[in-house]
Amino acid sequence: MGSSPAAAAAASAAVVALAVANRVLYKLALVPLKAYPFFLAQLTTFGYVAVYFSILYARYRAGVVTRDMLALPKSRFVAIGLLEALGVASGMSAGAMLPGPAIPILSQSFLVWQLIFSALLLGRTYSARQIIGCLLVTSGVILAVASGANEGQFLSEVQLIWPALMITSSAFQAGASILKEAVFIDGAERLKGMRPDIFVVNSFGSGFQALFVFLLLPFLSNLRGIKFAELPGYVNGGAECFLNVGESPIDCGGAPFLPLLFIVVNMAFNISLLNLVKMSSALVASLTSTSAVPISIYILSLPLPYIPHGAELSTSFVIGAVVMLMGLILYNLPHSLSKQSKAD
Repeated sequence: MGSSPAAAAAASAAVVALAVANRVLYKLALVPLKAYPFFLAQLTTFGYVAVYFSILYARYRAGVVTRDMLALPKSRFVAIGLLEALGVASGMSAGAMLPGPAIPILSQSFLVWQLIFSALLLGRTYSARQIIGCLLVTSGVILAVASGANEGQFLSEVQLIWPALMITSSAFQAGASILKEAVFIDGAERLKGMRPDIFVVNSFGSGFQALFVFLLLPFLSNLRGIKFAELPGYVNGGAECFLNVGESPIDCGGAPFLPLLFIVVNMAFNISLLNLVKMSSALVASLTSTSAVPISIYILSLPLPYIPHGAELSTSFVIGAVVMLMGLILYNLPHSLSKQSKAD
């Protein structure tokens, strides 16, 4: 794909480190904003649009982004925004009806969907070794995450439609990630070998996602138990707690430092992840970020500021982490990328 192995390794290491920090800081950010998780989600959705387009404008003025990059067809960006908004809507709908441990487990279907969509949309072919490696990563993460679940069949009392909807949510998000990779591949052809700047993809993709989320806002707020008429008051309360000003009825200790730190790291993580997609592929980027899940669980099991009580990890967590590591090693054994894609 035009990137040296050393550069790809450095980009992968950055994704893992930022993915771990992102997951841990999200948990810490929700300590002061425990009553306002929907506010934090919408702040990142709409706030990032302004930040990304500001960076895009600065890069355009500096000559890094060209007019040809900005003139790329917007149809794929519309599709990316729509798929990501549908992923949010369906994920929140299912999440409201599923037990907590089931959500990250079902979300691991994301990798399987990426394998399918990259084969269908990009013409990629994968060896049996790579497919087994990917499935091992998925299995290992499920084992590690499920170690926190109660004994027994914790989905036995849930209607089948809700796990199916969560898996569908992963399909929407996987489709969006593959379309982003397609933008880089198609853009390189249109720009005569030059890949589109990552902020072109980030900005327009996030912009259309925010548009569709805005259209779905009454539906999404109701899913969180917030009537649409009450949304302005909820947003005002969330802003006061986020800034730690006014007389909030709840303890907002840790704000605004913890939420701001999460937002900065989350933005850096999203940028580094898209950069890895540009350098390698959407599947490689997802496998890399997925490897951060057991590391994050381990760190969150330790006593942390604002979360002083730790947790004891089970044997299945350790086994899951080992299986995941074996899958990553198996997938990344030396191979020729040129044989993987008809598009390269």
